[in-house]
Amino acid sequence: MAEPTPTPVAQEERYEELVQRLAKVVEKLEGGGLSLEESIAAFEEGIRLARASAARLEEAERKVEVLLEGDRTAPFEKDK
Repeated sequence: MAEPTPTPVAQEERYEELVQRLAKVVEKLEGGGLSLEESIAAFEEGIRLARASAARLEEAERKVEVLLEGDRTAPFEKDK
């Protein structure tokens, strides 16, 4: 079986898409049947996807923190 080519992580790729791709990699690894080389390539792709997902989450957390800076006790006001 040929070694899978890792798919690059696009900068504009959404968090949900990254998590879906990561879930597929995990399924592939858990399913077995991969050669050592294929397992390593899948693991490397999983690590890239996990790091990219973590970066997206950190970015979102920073944005939320900036939005909440002025009033930490009432983060969102209802429209009247």
